[in-house]
Amino acid sequence: MRAVTLNEVMQDYLHARKSLKPKTLYDYKRVLQIAFNNWKDKSLITITKDKITKHHEKLGQEHGAAYANLAMRVLRALFNFAAGQYEDSQGRSLITDNPVKRLSQTRAWYRIERRQSFIKSYELANWYAAVNNLCNETLRDYFILIVFTGLRRQEAATLKWEQVDLKAKTLTIIDTKNRQPHTLPLSDYLYALLLKPQQNTKSGYVFPRTGENRYIIEPRKQMAKVIEATGIPFTIHDLRRTFITVAESLDIAAYALKRLLNHKMNGDVTAGYIMQDVERLRKPMQMITDYLLQRMELQDLLMNSPIPNKNQEI
Repeated sequence: MRAVTLNEVMQDYLHARKSLKPKTLYDYKRVLQIAFNNWKDKSLITITKDKITKHHEKLGQEHGAAYANLAMRVLRALFNFAAGQYEDSQGRSLITDNPVKRLSQTRAWYRIERRQSFIKSYELANWYAAVNNLCNETLRDYFILIVFTGLRRQEAATLKWEQVDLKAKTLTIIDTKNRQPHTLPLSDYLYALLLKPQQNTKSGYVFPRTGENRYIIEPRKQMAKVIEATGIPFTIHDLRRTFITVAESLDIAAYALKRLLNHKMNGDVTAGYIMQDVERLRKPMQMITDYLLQRMELQDLLMNSPIPNKNQEI
């Protein structure tokens, strides 16, 4: 057992953690292949604190600070798992100390500033045109749905047709970050976007992977095409931030905004008295949609309802 390798620990870890989401599995495997490719066949107990400190610094230089921290958090999880999983004949753990703790003890973790990027209002027309020109219709609609709903990437990716109620004009996310179901009204544009033949009914996903009965995992190639065509760099979470920024610029009530984003309001006494009626979100959702359509130069799809601050730049 002292010869167990990092790769073997990873396989045992993934087998034990049966509830991990596909995106998390994908990320863990990529970290092992990229960040620890030269370590994966090494015995776990040969990975020392000094090696970790030097490798963390190297990863930061080659792949960036955020990636270096991510890789070491994965490694820390594997050591914690190994400490409870592997024992000698006397029942004593073969891993008595997690060497990744050195980064905390020496305050060597990279400091990562929170991203504030989003797609500016004057960039939306070019961005939408590039997205609309993508040959991959599944990912095209995936990008558009997120920017018009503010859903998190995994919430949108795992959306199933059974969660879309076209009669009620709503969609419901079951597996959310805060573990609370999240129902959103569909604006007229979103309703039209989802009012299409339910392809790949075998998988049931709104955004299935090509040739597989699963949902999309990594849209980097299509994102790169949009970035190359427009010069507008963006991440999937930037699309959520764009939705939030637009909503805030339209002076939507704070409680409605929190509910649109499915943010917890447990500490807010007043929020506890507000009934959660999805129909009360329909007007603000339509306002956000109309603003985005206007900035995307899709005036023919606009509702006749007025848009507050419609000349305001964000």
